[in-house]
Amino acid sequence: MNEEMALKIAGFLIILGFIHSQAALNPKTYDYEVKEANFTRLCKNKTILTVNGEFPGPTIYARRGETLVVNVYNKGNLGITIHWHGVKQPRYPWSDGPEFITQCPIQPGANFSQKIILSDEEGTLWWHAHSDWSRATVHGLIVIWPKIGRPYPFPKPYVEYPIVLAEWWRQDVEAVLLDFMKTGGDPNTSDALTVNGQPGDLYPCSSSETTKFILEHGKTYMLRMVNAAMNLFLFFGIAGHEITVVGTDGAYTKPLKSHYGVISPGQTIDILFKADQPIGQYYFAARPYNSQPAISFDNTTTTAIFEYKGYKNSSSKPAFPHLPKVNDTSASVNFTGSFRSLASRAHPIDVPMKITRNFLYTISINTLPCPGNTCLGPRGLRFAASVNNITFDSQNISILNAYYGRIKGVYGVDFPRFPPLFFNFTSSNISTTLETPLNATEVQVLNYNDTVQLVFQGTNVVAGIDHPMHLHGHSFYVVGWGFGNYNKSRDPLNFNLVDPPLQQTIAVPKNGWTAIRFKADNPGVWLMHCHLERHISWGMETVFITKNGVRAGESLLPPPPDLPPCT
Repeated sequence: MNEEMALKIAGFLIILGFIHSQAALNPKTYDYEVKEANFTRLCKNKTILTVNGEFPGPTIYARRGETLVVNVYNKGNLGITIHWHGVKQPRYPWSDGPEFITQCPIQPGANFSQKIILSDEEGTLWWHAHSDWSRATVHGLIVIWPKIGRPYPFPKPYVEYPIVLAEWWRQDVEAVLLDFMKTGGDPNTSDALTVNGQPGDLYPCSSSETTKFILEHGKTYMLRMVNAAMNLFLFFGIAGHEITVVGTDGAYTKPLKSHYGVISPGQTIDILFKADQPIGQYYFAARPYNSQPAISFDNTTTTAIFEYKGYKNSSSKPAFPHLPKVNDTSASVNFTGSFRSLASRAHPIDVPMKITRNFLYTISINTLPCPGNTCLGPRGLRFAASVNNITFDSQNISILNAYYGRIKGVYGVDFPRFPPLFFNFTSSNISTTLETPLNATEVQVLNYNDTVQLVFQGTNVVAGIDHPMHLHGHSFYVVGWGFGNYNKSRDPLNFNLVDPPLQQTIAVPKNGWTAIRFKADNPGVWLMHCHLERHISWGMETVFITKNGVRAGESLLPPPPDLPPCT
């Protein structure tokens, strides 16, 4: 390299450093006004909680490693929190958002400027309310592009389209929550599913507003998809078109080709497809996957239309995709279980090999006593849910505030590493004496840089079902899964430690198990919970506290001055 070239490169690096420092000093800002707005769906007008009057809410656009600021103004009539799902927020859980875990709600009339610190995330994530059931309508996408000058690890698509899947109730959503928490039964099912806020033309009063995407023949398109539904796994597909999964949960994957997909609540998936079919209209459709026949659910189908340029109006309906049956567990687990990380030089992985902390967490549906056995759960009891037989008891002060301020009496540190009682967790005949959990506010404390292996064990207590488990503040490698009871001697022999997918939300199969690994290198307080909203409402959650390290850059950052107070 000659001197002139070296000087040019040095100058370029100085400019890049200046741009980066300026971006850190002047981060991109968004203003989010949480407020009520009127929407008409299914022939009925109703008022819903929104961000900036939009449903879904606005999309955030960023590049890998950027820091953003979202000014949240609460002009609604309920306290609200916002969570940036899949953003690790290194050393800064203060903006993570879960109510009474890392903050108290932003009260009506107040505001909170939330700092969003991106690190290694790349792809599609999302944001949503994390208080009560507000996330039913308060949610939107986060699109994270590669750094300038870095390409996608696949051919750049011609156009990127958002696909936000959600549920719609004719009833007020907060009323749904209050009712089922009062009665102790299951919540009322939704009345429709939606694509980008629209139910689609299979529902009444919906044809003219059906979401439509225009395709140019021969071009490749990307779908940035999130399942924002409250309580439903969803099968999806595009009629006549093969899809290729290239990413999930803000990380790239080896290309996975399929004619259908399944997406769990809280999960994001990036998909490529080529517009290579005859000129016409083709349905994108999504409908539920449900492995538990004993529960009621919204068994309807939402649609959008992919229309090729040059299409001439026709009286015939668009072609419809072939989707698996509603209870096809094999189709669900085979799709999700086929994800693999790129594990390339440009996109390396770092699976923990030497484990310092081993956990086995049972995730169960439970029951609690009800006065006079008048509740609507099994045998007149009240539904509950648990992790290791503990139903999380939420406090009126955030655990992060208590931890940072050393406030005693808010939580305990005795969350069990293993279930308190071992039995055949997936038996078809489990004694009702095993249904009652303990109510407690217990956390698991990790040392900085602990390497963790955690096995989620589904159970058939009350009723088995798939559980989409989400961990805040971390991504984890999904190294194994199976049906039945986890065998600690046999099952690890088949773990994938070469190219496991890096995720933050993973579906634990009905009456089965899933093993994950992660490194506890993010000091703070981090929630872990099921992303089926009725299950977290019943208490299927717990908390990890990661202690500070000893070196610079390994400690929890101080709280912001406008952190919402706990009143």
